[in-house]
Amino acid sequence: MTFWSHVLDALLALVHILTDRLLEFVLGWYLGDHKRVPGPPSAEQQLLLTKSAVDLAKQIRERKIRSYDIVKAYCERIESVNRDLNAVVDGPFPEALDQAREIDRRLAKKEYTDEDFRHQPFLGVPFSTKDSTAVAGKLHTLGLLARKSERSSTDAECVRLMKESGAIIIATSNVPEVNKWIESRNMLIGGTNNPYDLRRSVGGSSGGEAALIAACCTGFGLGTDIGGSIRIPAFNCGIFGHKPTSGAVNMSGCTFRTGKEKETMVCAGPMSRSARDLLPMMQVLMEPSLKSKFKLEEQVDLKRLRYFYVSSNGMAQCNPINKETERVMYKIRKHFENLTGKDVRHADIPNTKMTGKMWRYWMTQEPANFNLLLGNGAELNPFIELFKKILGQSDYSMAAIYGLIDSVLPKEKEKLIREATAKCKKLVQELLGDDGVLFFHSSPRTAPYHFYPLIKFNDFAYFSLFNVLHLPATQVPMGLDSKGMPLGIQVVSNPNNDRLCLAVAEELERTFGGWVPPFPLKQ
Repeated sequence: MTFWSHVLDALLALVHILTDRLLEFVLGWYLGDHKRVPGPPSAEQQLLLTKSAVDLAKQIRERKIRSYDIVKAYCERIESVNRDLNAVVDGPFPEALDQAREIDRRLAKKEYTDEDFRHQPFLGVPFSTKDSTAVAGKLHTLGLLARKSERSSTDAECVRLMKESGAIIIATSNVPEVNKWIESRNMLIGGTNNPYDLRRSVGGSSGGEAALIAACCTGFGLGTDIGGSIRIPAFNCGIFGHKPTSGAVNMSGCTFRTGKEKETMVCAGPMSRSARDLLPMMQVLMEPSLKSKFKLEEQVDLKRLRYFYVSSNGMAQCNPINKETERVMYKIRKHFENLTGKDVRHADIPNTKMTGKMWRYWMTQEPANFNLLLGNGAELNPFIELFKKILGQSDYSMAAIYGLIDSVLPKEKEKLIREATAKCKKLVQELLGDDGVLFFHSSPRTAPYHFYPLIKFNDFAYFSLFNVLHLPATQVPMGLDSKGMPLGIQVVSNPNNDRLCLAVAEELERTFGGWVPPFPLKQ
């Protein structure tokens, strides 16, 4: 790099820092005092609500706790804190208590066999899913006023599989309109608030889901991810989330997908407070024909893996990595160097500075027409909608109108983007092979205030890169920053090597503690 290139980079970084601090000051003043979600009313409730899904399932099977008590506790928790979170679209569902009561009755009479338990690993455990993922008989709005009373007639395939595993659906959660934004806000129920600071963003599009999980309103959840939609909310809300290898989970019923789409960046995946829940959830969700290829049951020897990291994606449009975020990467590197006795090597991946352009191009290749989805089947004119918004007459959020305007802006250069993507994918896959893991920053900074993404939104490129490359990626919480907001890291591997991501996520949880409650723990 030339001297003037260094000067330009320094000036850009300074502009980012000053803009970021100005937005934090103005939005902090506008949104008022810091508040977080309150904790459960008693130490007993806290102990029950904070358990992992795996632990809950085990204790239900052993009849140490009743499914009814767990479902009732989560439903009461939703009723108690949703006024703060604004995360629930539909629920809690009263029939969930009836389902739990029947499970307890059958357990008491020893009607379940060992084979039943093997096929129903989450028997009696409550779960939730985002509103855009169909649940039979429940609201299916996609955050649209035009769909405010629409209900789904069938379950999405991932919901059906979770129900077959014995889990009990208790609620559906908030999303941005048709899932296409990095904050969970719409004109139907408004914005969802972060449990750690109600003034801050939960991310999107699975933001309502992440808020419910972090605030102990559900046992675990299901999300979908086309540009970070599992991992951004998981990062902002301090929980675990896994974006699987593309095609690993049938997408039927998720935002009107058929499950037969061949080329798509979108994936459905698990979200939870504990890394230990992710692997058994993936075993439930995975396409049966792919299970032998993914080898999820195979033990992973962490000491024999090779580890790499990237210090920055190089995008000039993104905020510079802050010091606390850099410290997270340093701690992770040192831990795995001590574990393996080998260096965690820096990886120089080509074209990551083009991530924003690559993702924007590949979104135009998706089988879904987001303009038609937003219009609930009708084509929308972005300029008319913008004018209506100025007059206060639009049915859509400003973020949705951004998406409409983007659709009429000049397109990316196809040949350039396809070549850049292919080169990036080839190097990453050659680098990682069958035994490599990549540590990649989740974001240059922790969760911003509400409305911040309307001004600065490009940081999501740290997540969307792995949708472009169709790679599995696990979002792992790594404690809290000086503002009390969750820090985190992404763990990435080659296609079909999801088990490596999940094994490393469990090691990070054991070492650094994983999820930190957004409320003070009662003794």
